Amino acid sequence: MPVLEKARALIARPSVTPDDAGCLDLIASWLIRLGFHIERIDAGGVSNLWARRDAGGKPGGKPAGRLICFAGHTDVVPTGPLEQWTSPPFEPTVRDGWLYGRGAADMKSSIAAAIVAMERLIARRGVSANSLALLLTSDEEGDAVDGTVRVVEALKARNEIIDFCIVGEPTCVDRLGDTMKNGRRGSLSATLRVKGVQGHVAYPHLVKNPVHLAAPALAELAATTWDAGNDYFPPTSFQISNAHAGTGAGNVVPGSFEIMFNFRFSTASTVDSLQSRVHALLDRHGLEYEIAWTLGAKPFLTPRGELCDALSAAAAAVTGGAIELSTTGGTSDGRFIADICPQLVEFGPTNASIHKVDERIAVADLEPLARIYELTFEGLLSE
Repeated sequence: MPVLEKARALIARPSVTPDDAGCLDLIASWLIRLGFHIERIDAGGVSNLWARRDAGGKPGGKPAGRLICFAGHTDVVPTGPLEQWTSPPFEPTVRDGWLYGRGAADMKSSIAAAIVAMERLIARRGVSANSLALLLTSDEEGDAVDGTVRVVEALKARNEIIDFCIVGEPTCVDRLGDTMKNGRRGSLSATLRVKGVQGHVAYPHLVKNPVHLAAPALAELAATTWDAGNDYFPPTSFQISNAHAGTGAGNVVPGSFEIMFNFRFSTASTVDSLQSRVHALLDRHGLEYEIAWTLGAKPFLTPRGELCDALSAAAAAVTGGAIELSTTGGTSDGRFIADICPQLVEFGPTNASIHKVDERIAVADLEPLARIYELTFEGLLSE
């Protein structure tokens, strides 16, 4: 079982973010044998790999067809308490039909399956009129500052565009093939500091309580409809995540009130529109304030088209079931790749055990996962 063998080899490397632990060197050794040109774009202590097998076998040449990419990450989250694991997290273990180990579901099995899919496709078709690529990083689970984003910057600088990309995140819910992510919401955070005048609670005429001043504005922010969403996204969500004021004493009115909040926003809103509406609301309430914004991720969306259709057909052919398009969940490295790729989706195994003790994937899902990737790649080939 080639997928199982490759998955076990990767899981055995303790690549806790951002340490790659030799995963990319191992993957490169597999890809070189398939005719891939290997490029390391490491940055800031993060390991990054861009591997490309070009049409006509000339690395860096312009392909006659399209560039089809698989993207993912070799890094994993920390294991948590080792004594709670049934078997050591970096000793891949098959037990009762499951492959156990940190990274089994998120996402070393996906990487193994994609490489096997490319092996088989190249053996059957040669894909001579097209280019295949892999974009892998060791910094997806961490800060994501020097990982995929650095590779995308390098590709953008030389006008290297990806036509189709599958990110191998674990997207399925109840069974393999039930869900793909064809977009993700953006994440816009802010720290708001409302200013007041500190003083004794017994002398309200001498103080300005920033909590009292801010409360009506916060209530309005929470009640505002920011947009109605669209066919792919739910309405934009505003959530307060933290609030703090006071000195710790019960008889002191605080001098300032700090509130942290977040927008998870769809393509129905923009960063500028959300920021301007917040400022207008705060100004209308007459607040004296400071606000610092942080854009964590821009939203991206791949409507139904070639890539969604190819993956849907492949999943149906392998599993016999229909696949659902979804934009739920947090962020992924797809937010960076979308800048140079017009069609991008995420698809991988079930996600029930990710980041948990005894992370696992069904052994019976490994070969079908590779087959879904293979059929999807083949469905996108231009002759």
